[in-house]
Amino acid sequence: MEGFIEIVEKTAVAVATVTAGDLDLSTATGRMTARIVGAVARHESDHKSERIRRKHLELAQNGRVPGGGRRPFGYDADRVTIRETEAELVREAAARVLAGDGVRTVAADWQARGIPTVTGVRWSASTMKRLLESGRIAGWREHHGELVAEAEWPAIITREESDRLRRLLRDPARRLSDTNVRSYLLSGLVYCGRPECGARMTAAPVMRKGHRYRRYACLKDRGGCNRCGIGAEPLEEIIVEAVIQRLDGPELDRTITAVESAPTRSEVDEIEERMRDLADAFAAGEISRAEWGRAREGLARRLEIAQAIEAVEVRASAVTAVLGAEGAIRDRWPALSADRRRLILEAVIERVTIAPTTKGGNKFDPERIDLVWRV
Repeated sequence: MEGFIEIVEKTAVAVATVTAGDLDLSTATGRMTARIVGAVARHESDHKSERIRRKHLELAQNGRVPGGGRRPFGYDADRVTIRETEAELVREAAARVLAGDGVRTVAADWQARGIPTVTGVRWSASTMKRLLESGRIAGWREHHGELVAEAEWPAIITREESDRLRRLLRDPARRLSDTNVRSYLLSGLVYCGRPECGARMTAAPVMRKGHRYRRYACLKDRGGCNRCGIGAEPLEEIIVEAVIQRLDGPELDRTITAVESAPTRSEVDEIEERMRDLADAFAAGEISRAEWGRAREGLARRLEIAQAIEAVEVRASAVTAVLGAEGAIRDRWPALSADRRRLILEAVIERVTIAPTTKGGNKFDPERIDLVWRV
């Protein structure tokens, strides 16, 4: 308003409003009237927004269908009746991702099969991820990303499947945009072993005598030192063999035990709920900033530990979903997709550190490899 008044004063134009009539901004009284009209309009707008927010919250807490917008994939226009042809596709996608396929792979497959989205645009990894992460397909009502109530519409997948999907897809170790997964099996897991560096090594193919060789390197433009590299194929062969030996042995039993003994999702949810209650108490003036800070610090440490343990559970359960309790990974490895191979490697490997070469050493040296296991 003040900026508008300043412009009008400089240009001497006349002002007319839809509901308040003409405004003479050349006088003090006219400017005061304009400011009052603007303040009243802003108040009405804020009040209306509050009513709408309360109504949306009430609908969510009662599990009711939200108003407006397009129909969700898997349901008819009423947002309650399941559209079975699409629901079968949702169940298929959920099963594939839980079995180790990536959302990018599933989205590309749907696109190749000519399966349309609700709006007709192409399926992408992000749209597939949003679909499988949503509580709606498990019969939950969401509000601002949180599950708040049982919904009035039926579920397409079970709540256990939905919970596993959200934990798997929200795992920080998953890289949705990693385009080198197929050609670089260890992308994101290989680190420079120079003491003064320690940066993550990335895909860096080189041309030698007319041939293209895959290679991991510590690149300067990616925050590295540009002084460490290793051939991708022999490195991946060694790591894959180590993983197969580990999971074909008693370690698979320990992995399954880790799943059974890991904390449930409710423990993480409980800590997050306590942090929200703490914030509400501070906002209401019930506790001081110092009390809030001390309490939050302790809860944050507990949450970090619980999430780390839960990440192990998610990865371990993904491995057992791919392999089954019987294991036999060596026989099944050649037939596994790149996504499923990658999932197994991420589940059991924390990092692969590559020591720098000795001066003049260009041959592949297995002694440079330091493999750190996750489980």
